[in-house]
This record gives sequence, C-alpha cells and structure tokens, in this order.
Amino acid sequence: MAFNLRGYLTPVERLYRERPFVFWIRAVAIALVVAVFVVERNFWTPDTLFIVLFALAVVFGKARAFLIRFVPFIGMLLVYDSFRGIADDLNRSVHFTEMIDFDKFFFGGQLPTEWLQRLWWHGHVSWYDFYFYFFYTIHFLAPVLVALLIWWKRDKLYWSYMWGFILLSFAGFLTYVLFPAAPPWMASELGYIDPIHRISSDIWYAMGVTNFSEVYSELSPNEVAAVPSLHAAYPLLMVLFVAKAFTWRRVWWLMFYPITMWIGIVYLGEHYVFDALLGILYAVGAYYVSTRLFAWKRSGGFDRLVNQNARARGEQFGRRVRGKIASIHSKA
Repeated sequence: MAFNLRGYLTPVERLYRERPFVFWIRAVAIALVVAVFVVERNFWTPDTLFIVLFALAVVFGKARAFLIRFVPFIGMLLVYDSFRGIADDLNRSVHFTEMIDFDKFFFGGQLPTEWLQRLWWHGHVSWYDFYFYFFYTIHFLAPVLVALLIWWKRDKLYWSYMWGFILLSFAGFLTYVLFPAAPPWMASELGYIDPIHRISSDIWYAMGVTNFSEVYSELSPNEVAAVPSLHAAYPLLMVLFVAKAFTWRRVWWLMFYPITMWIGIVYLGEHYVFDALLGILYAVGAYYVSTRLFAWKRSGGFDRLVNQNARARGEQFGRRVRGKIASIHSKA
C-alpha cells in the first residue's frame, strides 16, 4: 500500500493553524483514551470499543456516520462475544483427542506446540513472547481498525467486510456448540498430552498482573472454543479484504500478521495446528461468500430476484382471483 505521510499530515496541520482549539480538544481526547487503557489495562472487547470509538467520533464530528456504519458491526461482535460465552453450556461433550491425533499424524508423532516450546521457551519470558501475545490480545481491536480503514478509503467494500466478519464469527460459534474442543494447555493439565507450559500466564505476571484467571475470562469466556481458531481466522480475513481494497502488490507484506498469529497460538499452547487450519478454511469461506454475495447484489441480482418473486406472487394471486370469478359465474 503506497503511504503518503504528507497527505495525512496536511489536514492536521491545516486544522492546527485554522482551528487550534478544536485541534487540541481532539488531541487531548485521543491522549486520554490511550492513557486510560495503558493505566487500567482494560481489554479491547466489543462493548469497550464501541464506547471509546463513539466518544472519539463525537469529538471529531462524525457521530452520525459512525453510528450508521459501526453500530451493526460492533453490535454483532458484541452479540457474538456474549454467545460464545454460553456455547459450552449448550454442549458439555468436550473433545480432546481428535486435534491431538491430527497434529501427531502430520508432524511425525509429536505435537508442534511441544516442539516450538522446546525450541523457544527457556523458563522465562522473552521478547518474542510479548510479540506473539500482543497480536493474540488485539483479537477484537484489529478488525475494527481495519473496518475504519476500509470505511475511510474503500467505502464500497465496507458492508461486504462487515458481513464477512459476522458470517465468520457465527460460523465459529455454531461449531463451538456442535464441537466443543479443548486447547493444548487444558489437554496438558488433564493428562491427555505431555506437559506444556501455559506461557500467557507468565506474560501477565511479567506485566504485574497476578489475577490471571480473571484476565483470561475477559479474553476467552469459553475455554473450550478452540475449533476453529478465530484467532487464526480473523487476521487472514482482514488481509484478504485489505488486499481486495488495495491489491496484493501493495499489501502482500501484511501477511506477516496472520503468519505471526498462526505460529504464536500454537507456540503459546492456545491452539493446535488443526484448529488454525480449520480457522483458515473458515476465513477463506467467509471471504468468498461475502464478496460473491455483494458482487451479485451490486450487479442487480437481488433486485432481479425480488422482481421475479413479486411477479410470481402477482401471477399466483391473479390466478386465484380468476378462479374465484369463474367459480362465481359457474354457480350463477
């Protein structure tokens, strides 16, 4: 993606020169949002995102446009976030072995999580642990930031992007209900696989957070929602839509994000390779269905379908009326 820094700074400079009071109000609002989340260590859940972004939209005079575009998007993410927390209550038959058998079959009898932890985990937190976990924790934040980018630069693609994410999220939720699956760290704790380390807890301890169970409940309210891995799916879906908006030639380098996530979730013990692969398939499927559906709609397919249905209903109604008229005449 070509990046013209000057093109972005010019409106800011103009605002600073012509309306300094408004400029400083906006600057302070952004600084306060960042400060609150750094100090309080809040999580970028859908409800929090809505409050923060709406406040910023009001400050920037974009409240109405924000509500039109983002209430459906963040609202549906909020509904999904609530639903995934009850999926394990709807089906308590948790699967442990299928993912283990798959990974061992394709990786020479050993689990990739075990191999990666032997390679990288040395009993203490390293810089790359923070790197991997940072991307893990922006699970809900990143899609909204990309939505803002698409809304700003490629608005015609926005609704396709939004419905792609909604389709992906609820396909994941349905799978969690039908196939509750344990992550590697849980399988290790219960003796299904050799011991692995739950690195995420050490990362939080390193940041001074000791109530890790409460932290994890914020990030993952359903501990057996491992298949498919939406942590693997979301980044790929984002990159696919950004590439559609700006072409692969410009944004190919963004693939570092999903690749980082795929490696990270396996290394951290949060997912098997099986989970990640299924998440990738879900993302590709959601992208295909959403883009094809909106391409069909833009080509007039929806209008044609509505007109055909209306014509068929009209003809059916006409036949019924003519039949009743004929019946009346025959009786007369």
